[in-house]
Amino acid sequence: MDMDGSKRIFQRLGPSQGDNGTKQPKVCFNWRAGRCNRFSCPYLHRELPQPPQAHASLTYGTASSKRSHGYSDDLGGGVRRTTNFNNSWGRKQAHGGGNNTRALTKTDKVCNYWLNGSCKYADSCRFLHSWSTGNCFWLLKNLEGHQKNVCGIALPSGSDKLYSGSTDKTVRVWDCQSGQCAGVVNLSGEVGCVLSEGPWVFVGLTNLVKAWNAQTSADLNLTGPVGQVYALVVGNDMLFAGTENGILVWKYNVATNCFEPAASLNGHTRHVVTLVVGVNRLYSGSIDSTISVWSLETLQCQQVLTGHNSVVMSVLCWDQFLLSCSLDKTVKVWVTNENGSLEVTYTHQEEHGVLAMCGMHDPEAKPVLLCSCNDNTVRVYDLPSFSERGKIFSKEAIRCIEIGPGGLFFTGDESGQVRVWKWVTETSTPP
Repeated sequence: MDMDGSKRIFQRLGPSQGDNGTKQPKVCFNWRAGRCNRFSCPYLHRELPQPPQAHASLTYGTASSKRSHGYSDDLGGGVRRTTNFNNSWGRKQAHGGGNNTRALTKTDKVCNYWLNGSCKYADSCRFLHSWSTGNCFWLLKNLEGHQKNVCGIALPSGSDKLYSGSTDKTVRVWDCQSGQCAGVVNLSGEVGCVLSEGPWVFVGLTNLVKAWNAQTSADLNLTGPVGQVYALVVGNDMLFAGTENGILVWKYNVATNCFEPAASLNGHTRHVVTLVVGVNRLYSGSIDSTISVWSLETLQCQQVLTGHNSVVMSVLCWDQFLLSCSLDKTVKVWVTNENGSLEVTYTHQEEHGVLAMCGMHDPEAKPVLLCSCNDNTVRVYDLPSFSERGKIFSKEAIRCIEIGPGGLFFTGDESGQVRVWKWVTETSTPP
């Protein structure tokens, strides 16, 4: 036994640089923990150099400008243009201050012992003792109560309440000041999605959409859907619902204070699971691996996009671009070409299927994209470069991400947990 620790000290200092040919190309786990006492150890006692970062080489041709939605309410000029997007998708950008892209020094896995409060290695542990990396944001609050997958989060205007819906057949109402549950609404079926538009909260259920007005307490049932309602969006004074059997449309009647059936949009061959509205257009993503583009004026299909080869999980409009993600492990960027049709201008590859996307701005008003993957992580990227800013980790896959005011955003995962996050600023203090 090494009583005086001399052997451990020698091994901790590491081998000479001339022995690379005799070592396994793998760093010794015990050396990282400061406790390797093997002589001679067959593994490296030094950190491997980081591989050089590849620069994507991608340009695309001339494209007409189409306004879109996702980062701003006005769909047109609300996103501050900080770079020339016409040749910068996938390229690393030089940002002032050099503090946007941060090196991830830990293994990208949360320590199981830390989760149980029993990790003895503290800061020397090679695994993460945190729910995030990148020093971009803080976890402010865990909102616990749901028993199953959280499918939607909404913040109606004029209310101090947060609404979350789950497949446990409940909608929970949270007090935004205390973070406490202020009420539970028990429903007859599983919640497929939640949407807020003005004071209204819409909840997609099986064969039904429920509508609540947070200001007047009005409670409406919108019938017509067949099967589960998976997605909801409002555009051009109409409410659209993505269902197992296409897209249903209601129009709000101010005189009667009711939503009246307006149309049924058919074209997808399988369930419609995601919807987004840009100026004069509705985009729908489906299990059939396609995205349909609909005119909001005529409600006619203008184009079917076939770039993905698995379920299209989320669509997002940003400036003149459409972003889509899929279980095929890609995020695709679409732009309108000279013929007026959308085509792929950049494809970002992930290691895992992508479940959800959300776009927002960081405290410096720079656009970022949050991508939830089915390895229980959320990747945070700068746009348009797709440089990674950090990651968020969860015990289960995160199915929904929602933006809040003042640098807040919310995540809901399959275990039923809702989390409140806040972007770090120079003047902010940790919770």
